[in-house]
Amino acid sequence: MQIHREGKKIIPIAFFILAVVDFIVYLTLKDYLIFYILMAGSLFLAGLIIFFFREPERIIEKNEHHVLAPADGEIVEIMRVTENEYFHDERLQVSIFMSVFNVHQNRTPVAGEIVYQQHKRGAFYPAFVKKSSLKNERCSTVFRMPDGTEVMARQIAGTVAQRIVTYKKQGNTVDQGDEYGFIRFGSRVDLFLPVDAQVHVHLHQKSTGGKTLVASLSKKA
Repeated sequence: MQIHREGKKIIPIAFFILAVVDFIVYLTLKDYLIFYILMAGSLFLAGLIIFFFREPERIIEKNEHHVLAPADGEIVEIMRVTENEYFHDERLQVSIFMSVFNVHQNRTPVAGEIVYQQHKRGAFYPAFVKKSSLKNERCSTVFRMPDGTEVMARQIAGTVAQRIVTYKKQGNTVDQGDEYGFIRFGSRVDLFLPVDAQVHVHLHQKSTGGKTLVASLSKKA
């Protein structure tokens, strides 16, 4: 396991702030027992920050007819919806909620070309509620597979998460399971699939990005 590139930006700053706070507390407190308790809390928080930005190595089993989970987390919604940002038709939506304890890399669910990407500003409702998909800050990315099938993955910021990062841009060609983005500190990813896709996950199931089979796609003639 290694530290994600986003962590390499944040961890030094976070550790410096913790060190400054601990030093100020050390100079101002007369009760050293309280200082040691606060010091232990700082070390625990530092450990959590490192844990959040972990980047585990994963072997991706690629399949041109499979849609893989774009994120670690919990399946919180499986339903038919009308997607009006790009498709303007009915789609199967599968939503994954990412808590602060999940790996926060986002991986491409299918291989193909990125034909659409739009980052929209918005609110910061809790990521596990339905309206966050439409109201919150979000970035929608559409992957067009070689056979023309299109799948959208929508990164959604939550109450705490207020930084959506995308490393792959419109026009890029991606392989299945490639890292394409990152969301800091708790969030959600919505998948929008063709209505004839066969879903293989169930509500409250845990998902692993690049590993869990979310759905199978119908073969095109």
